Amino acid sequence: MSLDSLFCPSSVAVIGASRESGKVGNTILNNIINSKFEGRIFPINPKTDIIHGLKCYNSILEVAQDIDLAVIVIPGKHVLSVLDECYQKKVGAAIIISAGFKEVGKEGAKLEMKLVKKAKEYGIRILGPNCLGMINTSQPIDASFSPTLPMPGNISFISQSGALGTSVLDWAKYANMGISKFVSLGNKADISENDCIAYLKDDDSCNVITAYLEGVKDGREFINICSEVSKHKPIIVVKAGNTSAGAKAVSSHTGTLAGSGAAYNASFKQSGIIRAHTIKNLFDYANTFANQPLPKGKKVAIITNAGGPGIMATDACELSGISLAALDTETIDRLKEFLPAAANFYNPIDVLGDAGADRYQKTVETVLGDQNVDAVIVILTPQAVTQPYKTAQAIVEELKDCTEKVPMIGCFMGGASVQKGIQYLRDKGIPNYDIPESAVEALKVMIEYNLWKNRQSQPPKKFKADKKKVRKLFDRRIKEERYNLGEIEARKVLKAYDIAIPQAKLAKDVDEAVNIAQNIGYPVVLKIVSPTILHKTDVGGIKVGIESKEELVEEFEQMLWDVKRYMPDANIKGILIQEMVELKKETIIGINNDPQFGPMIMFGLGGIYVEVLKDVSFRIAPITREDAQEMINEIKAVQLLKGSRGEQPSDIESIIDVLLKISQMVIDFPEIIEMDINPLFVKTEGKGAIAGDVRIRLGEN
Repeated sequence: MSLDSLFCPSSVAVIGASRESGKVGNTILNNIINSKFEGRIFPINPKTDIIHGLKCYNSILEVAQDIDLAVIVIPGKHVLSVLDECYQKKVGAAIIISAGFKEVGKEGAKLEMKLVKKAKEYGIRILGPNCLGMINTSQPIDASFSPTLPMPGNISFISQSGALGTSVLDWAKYANMGISKFVSLGNKADISENDCIAYLKDDDSCNVITAYLEGVKDGREFINICSEVSKHKPIIVVKAGNTSAGAKAVSSHTGTLAGSGAAYNASFKQSGIIRAHTIKNLFDYANTFANQPLPKGKKVAIITNAGGPGIMATDACELSGISLAALDTETIDRLKEFLPAAANFYNPIDVLGDAGADRYQKTVETVLGDQNVDAVIVILTPQAVTQPYKTAQAIVEELKDCTEKVPMIGCFMGGASVQKGIQYLRDKGIPNYDIPESAVEALKVMIEYNLWKNRQSQPPKKFKADKKKVRKLFDRRIKEERYNLGEIEARKVLKAYDIAIPQAKLAKDVDEAVNIAQNIGYPVVLKIVSPTILHKTDVGGIKVGIESKEELVEEFEQMLWDVKRYMPDANIKGILIQEMVELKKETIIGINNDPQFGPMIMFGLGGIYVEVLKDVSFRIAPITREDAQEMINEIKAVQLLKGSRGEQPSDIESIIDVLLKISQMVIDFPEIIEMDINPLFVKTEGKGAIAGDVRIRLGEN
């Protein structure tokens, strides 16, 4: 359902309009009038005749003309009856400013549920309740009670906090930053961030979408919508409330290491969202995207009048994976024609501390003509003969004449003496950052977004699997209310998805164990099998590297004794005799069900690496091959898998294969709420991966 009635109404009724200055109903009506709204405005208040020179109506039903948007500013207990009247009047959308809904407790939540039910039945889109309202500067209309009307621009801001929203609008006006749309979501009873982002995709007045979010209404829909929209325009989000939402007791490594913060990070990466960690970062990035072209590559030229900041920028580039552009010989020769002999003609280009505007201008002109340069950072520090304002003018002048669109980022460092130059740059659409690291960070964000935007992703690969076998197994366990699968059953699940497992067989006694080991071949691994034991190592339930019959007999009896000592009531089914996988690296793949996004996949190095170092990466299922590759590359210890100090590289393709199969499995069977394959043994290149140990927990219906 379109949101045009909300954002682009031709007529508005303010239900609860007030003559009294300081009242919300008065402020909203005044804001609509002062925003130069060109449509019809109808104040609704049975206690007065005229407000702000406009005829006042007792009810919306008394208005003869059609009404697109109703702004409701009355006590919450009366909102439902007013919504009935809006339905009779065929209103398309309503902004419910009124509080008194789920934010106040149980009774308010019940009232909100009734509101949502009626709105869906009536086909009326609801913004709020308990919200600040909406501003559209491109129509224009200010249907909010914000004290600040922003200047028109191409950045839209969606906020889950009304109070933060007013601060942002005030700050944007102070910073001379234009806003296209401002939306206060309030309780998100109906219209959510998903609806707004989807609408803004086709809004020509909006080039950059920004948001402050504390949570999302539908995580999977959020990923799907943002994945589509971010291919057209950048989405920049500050996510607050990063503690584990909907936390519950978990027993897997994945569940312990995961939290809502990990899920949001994963969802942002998969959907091309740029995550800002502060509101300042949010609008720094937004301003850059709104006014500068995307870099074609990741080669930057740095121009500076001070060696120290140039080195700082260079260090930041290297840490961020950004290359310093190798300047053409012709470029260097041209620089030598006008720069002093003591200058540095190579990147970073040091124009020296006595550089005036003219020297900066010639340097910028020369660098912009070099085809190897994808972006330029201009650093200026205030020294005795520095001309910040004239230098800013010179930079802008050169950009006007540049035929190749190259992003330009300023870093005028200092306070009062550089403010006029900074303001001139900003007025002309060139962002400025206080320190070199921030300038590089903004450029990094632009480069990463450009890579995302141009990435040609394939849909998740489909594998053949024996789903009937798995379904039968799961249904039986759920019916029996036994939700933790034993290892033997869990191995059957992996086998159904063609995930390699070591040879293994259950032994009920030591003689049977000896026969099994002889058939498999030494060395072998012993693993206790019990539905009541989740972590075998905690109770002495795993022994590796058993080399002989004598050692097997001794360790078999010792394991039974150890386990019974730790857990005397354990239901022991026997001991699994398993082939020992050699010449391998240990990794871990896990699943945890996130309350907002569903199944989340974890990858990292196994064993002590995951328990102590917590060096892991996450993605939300289903994942693509690109997602799987990124998960592997994100862990800090990836070089151990790629091969270091003469070691053979591990079979990374086989890890990708297992990640994709597990992704498909948890989509096929959403009742899987936890899983650990730990370790997943990865052999050298071309030799595959084998699931050494697996545990699966199903959800309780």
